[in-house]
Parts: sequence; structure tokens; C-alpha cells
Amino acid sequence: MPQRQARPSTDEGNYYIYQSAPLLQDNLGNGGPHPSPAPSITDRLGSILQNPLTTLNKILLILLLVFLLLSSIFIGLFIGSQHKLNIEPGTPGGKHPPSTFTSIVTVPSITTATVTTTSVTTVTRAPAPGPSSPPEEASKECFTPECVVLSAAILSSLDTSQDPCENFYEYATGGWRKAHPLPSDKGRFGNFNLLFQENQQIVRDILNFNGSIAIASLKESADKQLLTKLRNLYYSCMDEDTLDQLGEGPLNDFVGRIQKLYRGQSTEIANAKGSNNQQEGLTAALAFLHSRGVPALFEFGVEGDAAVDPNFMILWFQQPRLGLPSKEYFEDQTMRKVYESVLEHLLSPHYGEEENRHMSQVLVNNEDAVNVWPPWPWPPWGDDDGDGDDSPEHRRKNATELAGEVVRFEWKLARASLDLDILYQDPLYTYNKVPISNITETVTQVNFPNYFATFTPRNYPTEVIVTYPAYTRSLTSILNDTDTDVLEAYLVTRAALALAPRLGTSTESWKAVRNLQEVLQGIKPGAVGDRAEYCVNSVDQALGFATGRYFVNETFAGDSKEKGTKVITDIVKAFKESLPHISWMDKDSAVAAAEKADAIRVKVGYPVSPNTLSSQSLLRYYALVKIGKFGYFNNMLSASASDVYKEWQQLGKRRDLDAWEMTPATVNAYFNPPANEIVFPAGILRPPFFNKDWPPYLNYGAFGQVASHELTHAFDSAGRLYNQEGKLEEWWTNATSERFKERQDCLERQYSAYTVEDGHGGKVHVNGNLTSGENIGDSGIIQAYRAWKAQYDDSFKAGNEYLLPGLNYTRDQLFFIAFGRIWAENIKPEALVQRVRTDPHSPAQFRVDGTLHNVPEFARAFNCSPRAKLNPPTEKRCLLW
Repeated sequence: MPQRQARPSTDEGNYYIYQSAPLLQDNLGNGGPHPSPAPSITDRLGSILQNPLTTLNKILLILLLVFLLLSSIFIGLFIGSQHKLNIEPGTPGGKHPPSTFTSIVTVPSITTATVTTTSVTTVTRAPAPGPSSPPEEASKECFTPECVVLSAAILSSLDTSQDPCENFYEYATGGWRKAHPLPSDKGRFGNFNLLFQENQQIVRDILNFNGSIAIASLKESADKQLLTKLRNLYYSCMDEDTLDQLGEGPLNDFVGRIQKLYRGQSTEIANAKGSNNQQEGLTAALAFLHSRGVPALFEFGVEGDAAVDPNFMILWFQQPRLGLPSKEYFEDQTMRKVYESVLEHLLSPHYGEEENRHMSQVLVNNEDAVNVWPPWPWPPWGDDDGDGDDSPEHRRKNATELAGEVVRFEWKLARASLDLDILYQDPLYTYNKVPISNITETVTQVNFPNYFATFTPRNYPTEVIVTYPAYTRSLTSILNDTDTDVLEAYLVTRAALALAPRLGTSTESWKAVRNLQEVLQGIKPGAVGDRAEYCVNSVDQALGFATGRYFVNETFAGDSKEKGTKVITDIVKAFKESLPHISWMDKDSAVAAAEKADAIRVKVGYPVSPNTLSSQSLLRYYALVKIGKFGYFNNMLSASASDVYKEWQQLGKRRDLDAWEMTPATVNAYFNPPANEIVFPAGILRPPFFNKDWPPYLNYGAFGQVASHELTHAFDSAGRLYNQEGKLEEWWTNATSERFKERQDCLERQYSAYTVEDGHGGKVHVNGNLTSGENIGDSGIIQAYRAWKAQYDDSFKAGNEYLLPGLNYTRDQLFFIAFGRIWAENIKPEALVQRVRTDPHSPAQFRVDGTLHNVPEFARAFNCSPRAKLNPPTEKRCLLW
């Protein structure tokens, strides 16, 4: 893939390297099957409200509502009494004396044992918040069942033993984190993941043959075909008996094909002009892998020509993804040994002691392969009866030797790669447009004309954008110094690492890859979650725009789109109005920034291309994806090949301005610099982020953070280098750019001072340079606050800013509580270290406290002391907006 330009805003999510990352980085569904949490009281109440009520249900519902109402009243009375008891006599406004509490945290360890730690901490408790409006407004509370449940959800998220002015993250999320212990099969779990699971449950009900939609009830033939395709893919994944029966076979067949191609068993290509068997073997094997979405040696992709015409799609070349998440892991001797052991297990079936064993039958002879697109073999380079060398001499090294050499080979690739902080944050440095000959004449080990013919037979590229030219030169040198057996083994491990998770869980290859995930993320060994969760995520990866059609029908009705869009447009308006008052931005730059804000395209809910509301459009979009009932491995290969094919077909064409890079059920959002667009799938426009019936102070605090984050990306360290047309250029004045850089450096210093525990008694510093763009994006919360304030009077008069029962907080305070609680998560030290090393987003705690450190409005809302951690003097804040 190219260095993609889209900026998803969360820290969950995507496999591709982005110039700037999304709201979340890791994929919410990766890492294997995940369990669904036990239903909460909110879930049960929601279920009751959505189903026909029996007499018994009606009685129970009334009792439940009475119980919740009484509970909220008692909670309010209790908080009030505690406030009175703790006020220091004679102190204006009251102040709680320091109090000591004991925190007991139980963390599942890497082994089956449980580690319990106890700490005694002294904190200064904040004053109980007072009303922000006249006393008579306190009676304007909402006592509907929905309001009671919402109030209870907010209260249960809090840890009021914490001082909000010292540690607001713990204050806003401590209750949630205690109530949602980390599942044993995950290294990380937060509010984003919880909503993702809820969205998955909706999709899961759609995918079940006896679920919420009966095919016979569908009027359109295209709808019936589409839903059948979705359900067949889902059930091919859920059919664990068949997967266990197939065992390692599908992967062995795939690897066998790689080996035959690599060894030159294709007479047609071997005769190509100027070619040699070794070059053509590597070319054929790489094209085979890349055409099915498996990364190796390098990656190509298609994106806009950012410096010339952002909407003209051109080829991009960049360094590959590695088997370990970052360079630092290859420098860790313990991790290298773990990785080497995993690779040995993956290589053993193909390089074992039985030197004279025959290769597995290739997929071209597999009955299921008939339904796989592109047709096997693909590329069509000869038949399977070539005269390749399969003798014992050709495989003189066993799996153990090869595993060690493959790790050392990848380590060389890692050292030759560009550091992630530059890759993410400097689009000018990573834009290097050159003639295609710069690649073809440098990396001579690959026959690029034949490689490109696999993807673009009628459109041979003449130019390419290289993100890091030094990598191509290093790659050539590394390949020259690498034994052919080691290179073949590397290609085999790339396939196994990517595809083994699609095998049955009883296979050794699946277990080996899972073991690597467990070590990297701190997951309890052997803990495997709900298979259905994994399979729903697989369907969304393969056919996510199709599942989105049914998802939005279930969840995104009424005026949800209009109200969500209003939050976004209000924030854009507030941003534009703030520009003349930004001290570091001169008038010319402010005018240009306003023009860019006006030019930003806002996409909300679901895409027009492919058309979510048209089953015919979706069928055409997924026409190349062939789904068999019992071939999950091949089904996913077909989907991957289709995605690659569709991307390459964009080469030399104009950008489809209606296209999306995220599916409707995704819990994420992104900014795409060359397209100058911010995109918000329906999946994130749900609680705890958004509800069309919530009071605005909650919507602007929670979803407003997502919206302002994406908008601010257009003016962050990388986004500011794209003008209103998405073109890469310096469009601010030099003076404005210099003053902006001063504030960016301030943020880098601030976040680089933060550390996380590594789980072994050490600390790892956050990389303030790597996270610079996302930290700037998070600073946009002030724009959401201003947008809420700007609409407040009209909203209050309309009765929309109503109060919730039992919440002794001002609306301003609830705005910030809504912001803080969306980032609630529990995370293992191993997963946290991986995030610090690879993720352009800061850890959740610093996305909250680090952001509010620079928001004076927060300190005023909570009456923070001038000595409080989150109320520093102005000269110690990093103020941008």
C-alpha cells in the first residue's frame, strides 16, 4: 500500500501506514476471536424496551424504573451530604482535606496466575461541583427512563475519590475501568471496543440465518443475493468442524504455490527478455503475495499525487510492514527469540527433516479454487508441471536454521526503514516523485514490467512517488547479500503470519501466530474469545459496505445524520470564528485557513460510493468476491484479491470523491488530506459518543471531540501542509509557520515527558514527535467547547440543555466528563509499550490529561487551584487555538 493520506482519528484500527493516523490506530477486531461481555443493566433495559411487553415485563419494568429513580435520588443525597461533611469551615467554596485511600488492582498476568497489587495513595479531593445556572434551573431535570439510565451510566463511569484537577482521566473513567476488567483474550479493551462489540452484535443478528432478516421477506433479488453472500462468508468462518478437518491444508497449498513460483517452475516467464530464473522466481512469488494483500519486501499502492493534482491517482512505493511491530522489538533479544521460535513453527511443515517429501497439492488443483478470484494460478505464468528443482540440495537448511536467518534478514529491513515519526509527520519529506526507472533500475532483483502486468496490464506506470528513496538502495544491497533459501523462507513466513489466523484453532500454525500476539499484547496464553466476534469482524473486513447497508437501517434512522452533521458544522464554524484571535497566526494565514475549513467535505453515516442504500450497487462492488459455503480461507483470499484489484484499477484515473475508506459500522473516523474531507461512519454515532436525543453538552463533549479532532487534523503538523484543494504546499506565511512550530515543539516536549510502565519495573517514554499530529488533533476539543457555547442560548430556550437526575455537576463539567469517559480503557503493559513504540496516538490517559493541561476552560469549570496539575500557569501551557 502507499503511504495513505487518510487520518483515522482513533487509536484502534488499521493495518496500513498512514501519513497521519485515524482517531484510533489498532484494528478493533484484530487479534483473533473476542468474547462478548455480559449484558449490563443498561443492555437488559434496552432489550426490554425494544421488544413487545408482556404483563410480567410491564410490572418488572415499572419496578426497575422505580428502583433506578430512588437510587439516583439517594446517590444525589449521598453526594450532597458527603460534600457538606468535607467542607473546611471558613473556606470560600469549600475544599476537601487530603484523604488516603487504598487501590487494589488485579491484573491477569502472562501466565495463568493472577497478580494483585495494592497501593496506598494520598490525594486532595476536589470540591463538590456547584450548579452553573441559577438555582431555579435545578428543577428542570429529566426523569424519563432514558434519562435515569443515562445518568446512572455517567455516575458509574466516575471515580470520585480522585481529584479531577490532578488526574481527570482516573476521575472520569475509574468507575468504568473497575466495572470492565480486561478480558483474558485481549491486551486492551475500552469504550471504543465495547461499542464495536455492540455494533458487531447488531451485524451478527443480521448474519444469522434465523436472525432479524428473513431472505424470503426481501423484495429485491439483489438484496437476497447480497445477504446470502454475507451469510455464506459468516458461516464458512463459523464452521470450525470443517476448518479442523482441513487443518493446515489451505495454508500448505498457498505456501506450495509460493515455493513453486519462487523456484522458477514457470517456463513462460523464464523465457522473458532479459530475465533470469532467480529474478523471475522472486517476481512471480512477490506478485502472487501482493495480489492477495500479503506484504513482503516493499509495498505499492495507489493514491493522489499530492503535490501536483491530489485527485489524480498515482503509484506510491514504500517500505513493508514487518513481522514485529517496530524496530525496537528486533533490538530486544528476548522478543527476537520469541519471534524466531514462532517462525520456526511456521516453517517446520515446509522445511522439516523429511527432505524428500513432496510439496502439497497446489490450489489450482483444489476443487474450491474454481470459485476464487482471480483465477488460480494468478498471475497466469505457465503451468504447474515445470521442471523446478525440488531436490534435497535445494533445501539444505532446516526450519530452525532458516528461522534465525529470516529474523536477521527482517532486522536488516527494519534498520533500512524510515522511522515512523518521520513517516507519519513529514509529508514533504516522504513525497519523492521519480521516473519508474528509478525503482526498476535500482531494485534489479525484481522484473517490474512483469510484476506490474499482474495488476495493471493496460496501464504501465511511468512515474512513482517513493516515500523513502534510501530504502530502495538498501533493499538492493540486502537482497544481494541474502541466500536464496533464506529469501524463500522469508516469503513463506510472510504468508503464514498473515494467513494462519484463517485456519482452524487446532492447527499448529494458528497457535504459533496466536502465541506471538499473546506475547506482544500481554494476553493470557490459550485465552480465545468468542468465535462469532472474530467471524463478524472478518465479514466486515471482506464485505463491510454490504453489512453496512443493513447496519444503518437498524441503527441510523430518523434525524441522526442531520443532528450529527450539525455538531460537525457548528465546530467548523467555531473554528473559523476563532482564527482572527489566534496570536501566532497572521491575517493572511487566517484567511487561507478559513477558506480551507470552508472547503472541507463532511461525510456522515454511510457512503454514496458504493451506495449503501442500493443492493445493486453493492453487488457490483463485490462482484469479484466469490464466496463458497465451506471455504473460509479461500473466501478471504478472494476478498483480499478483489480489494487489491480495485485499488490498482484506480491508477491513472480521477479520485472518486464519493468513496469511503471506512465501512458504516466502523467505530472510528478519519481526515483525508489530499481529498480534504472528514468522514464519520454511523458506527461511531452511537452511545457513549452520540445520541440524537441527548442534551448537547454531552454530544458536543463526546462526539464533538471526535469531530473537532478530525477538523484539527487539517491544520496539524502534517495536515497544515495541504491547502484547501488538498495540494501539498506551504500555504501559510513563513512567520505563521515558524510560530506554529514553536507551539508544536512545546507539545512534543510535554508529551515526551510522559512515561508508561513496561511491566518489568521500567518506564518507556511517549514519543512526542511520533504523536505530534494526533496530540494537536486532540487539542481541538476547545473548538467543540466553543461550538457548544455558541449554540447554548438557543438550545436552552428550546429545552434541549436539560439536566439529568442525580448528577451534581454543572453543564460545563459534564461536557468535560463526556469528553473524558469516551477514552476509558484497560490495557496490559505489553500492549501499552507496543502502542508507545508504534502508534501515532498517545496512550488514553494522556489523550485526556495531556489535552486538558492546555485547556484553561476545563480548570475554570472545575474550580481548580492554581497549584493543581491540570491548571498550570499560562506560560507552561501549550496553547494552539
